[in-house]
Amino acid sequence: MNDGSNALILHLGELEKNKDRGALAALRKGLGKAPGSVPEMFEHVIPYMDRDATMAQEDASFLVASLFASYPEGSGQGNMGATFRTISAATGSDSTEGRFVALLKCHRDDLPDHLRHAVALARSKNATIDWDQLLCDIQNWDDASSSVQRRWARSFWELSRKMEQEKDSEE
Repeated sequence: MNDGSNALILHLGELEKNKDRGALAALRKGLGKAPGSVPEMFEHVIPYMDRDATMAQEDASFLVASLFASYPEGSGQGNMGATFRTISAATGSDSTEGRFVALLKCHRDDLPDHLRHAVALARSKNATIDWDQLLCDIQNWDDASSSVQRRWARSFWELSRKMEQEKDSEE
């Protein structure tokens, strides 16, 4: 789990708070592009990364910065499993679960596309995203124990099951 706000996430929050549309537009240029391949993003990402960051950590920072810029007002708490649970409750659609499963089993190389679609879906349903947690989770995506994916799954299915049980008991 993530235990504190990352400097990059704090900076992104300041950009949103200050309504820095130019900076957010520069960060959005990274959507759909390879992480770290859009020079306009550098000034808003590189100074906020650790000097000894690995390539995977750098890529995660660029990815999250571009995703944040596409939905800056969606900051919340919890992991993407909780976000998808909120989306599922809002849509009542089985396709949401299918998208979530596809996200859980995707390869790191496919993660940017899956997350871009997930963030767009979250934006359309006003579901919140914990950007700090997402950054941490992306950095740990390839953990041999699949701990990120298991935490997301737990948040999605355990809480969904509890919500169904509460709904059944009210009827």
